[in-house]
Amino acid sequence: MATMNRRHFLKNSVSTLCATAALGAIPKAVFAGDKTLLDADAVKQAEMVRSGEVSARYLAEEAIARIKRLNPSINAVITPMFEAALDRADHLPTGPFQGVPYLLKDLMDYKGGRTAFGSRMMMGNISADTHVFAAAAEQAGLNIFGKTNTPEFGLLGTTEPLAFGPTANPWNLKYSAGGSSGGAAAAVAAGMVPAAQGSDGGGSVRIPASCCGLFGVKVSRRRNVWPGRLALNGLAVKGHLTRTVRDSAALYAVTEWQGADAALPPVGFVTGPAKKRLKIGLQLANLKGNMPDDDVASAITETAALCRQLGHAVEEVALPFDTKLFSRYFTAMWSRVPAGLVDKAGAAAPEVLEPWTLYLADYFKNTGADDFKPALAFMESVQTEMETLFGQYDVILSPVLTSSPLPLGQHAPTKPGDYLMEDVMNYVGYTPLYNGSGQPAMSVPLNWNEKGLPIGSHFGARLGGERTLFELAYELEQAKPWKHKWAPNSAYYT
Repeated sequence: MATMNRRHFLKNSVSTLCATAALGAIPKAVFAGDKTLLDADAVKQAEMVRSGEVSARYLAEEAIARIKRLNPSINAVITPMFEAALDRADHLPTGPFQGVPYLLKDLMDYKGGRTAFGSRMMMGNISADTHVFAAAAEQAGLNIFGKTNTPEFGLLGTTEPLAFGPTANPWNLKYSAGGSSGGAAAAVAAGMVPAAQGSDGGGSVRIPASCCGLFGVKVSRRRNVWPGRLALNGLAVKGHLTRTVRDSAALYAVTEWQGADAALPPVGFVTGPAKKRLKIGLQLANLKGNMPDDDVASAITETAALCRQLGHAVEEVALPFDTKLFSRYFTAMWSRVPAGLVDKAGAAAPEVLEPWTLYLADYFKNTGADDFKPALAFMESVQTEMETLFGQYDVILSPVLTSSPLPLGQHAPTKPGDYLMEDVMNYVGYTPLYNGSGQPAMSVPLNWNEKGLPIGSHFGARLGGERTLFELAYELEQAKPWKHKWAPNSAYYT
């Protein structure tokens, strides 16, 4: 769309507005913005900038308009950086994503911006430096517009922090967008931006991808560009939420660790499916030994059938380790961070930290501390046993979550700790496996239930096996496209 086309669009919109205002009726389409951009993923938008079809400033102006229009009802963006993004628009690096609007999760430092970690304790925290992952994104030409909502320190599978309020799911505003990258997922699902940064320490990219009908990948441990200190003792990695497979593939190519010191051979930009047919293991029971809800089981059964139709072999598989012990040890590792936060807050902890954070800290003090060293050794054995399993299967298919997206409030951080400990670990009972083992996994948006809520399909692969996942995702995307599906509460309709 050339600049003249944009002027023509604005002129027509204003004329329509004036003509209808006298009648007391203003059609939604007047406010819908440039839908040409909604149909273009991040890769396409960058191509449009390079060709001169649009300017980076135009992309910025449209993104700001969409965020301002949609955010009041969704609450995805909690720290806007609009003026800085407009200032950068004309001076961005000429990378593969030049001018594309992008959001960072409120767990990632960006120099001069607030990083509150979703917590009342950190509301005044202004970052002194930019995280190397965000710097790599900027170097690729992405234009950073602000920070997205997250549960306090990313500690829940829903995004409902007391500091900023809940993020609503664009598919139904009464439901959770997932967590902990819930704000990022809601922003992309609503069409505010084509892609957003997330992180995944227990499913925090894949969970909101499943809840919001997006594509999300958790990469191998040590895959990210210079990981520095391994957060959560190696459980967490950085990632992206996107609407298309190629956006994620291209984004990972510019944010993976490269060079002679890379821990894993770089994957590069995977551009399409492979001809190789895969042997797929099907896992339906979660780590607590429970089966998924009927709509989730039906969705995963449909995905397995699709894989068979595409020529892949699918058979049921059992995980080769004590899954209940895994849940206990994973919780021990997970609860170490809250314990440190309580120590940092001191006497102010009950006022500045959420009840769930306090509960986890108490759990670590009473149980997790003794389990911590055995947990590290156990997770190393899980990685070995899973690598052996991936010697028999190319990928493992499972649900992402035990149920479809939850109503807001069901896992709020103010709920009793004992209840949350049991119910959350059952709900997210598939994703933590790959954080503990270090292998990559992805959520693919292939199904929606009768309520119109998305249900992701979860695939894991051997350590360093991101290429296998991306190639399979491209094939599934071609066989059962989802890009045309837009949430009711998105820029496409609102």
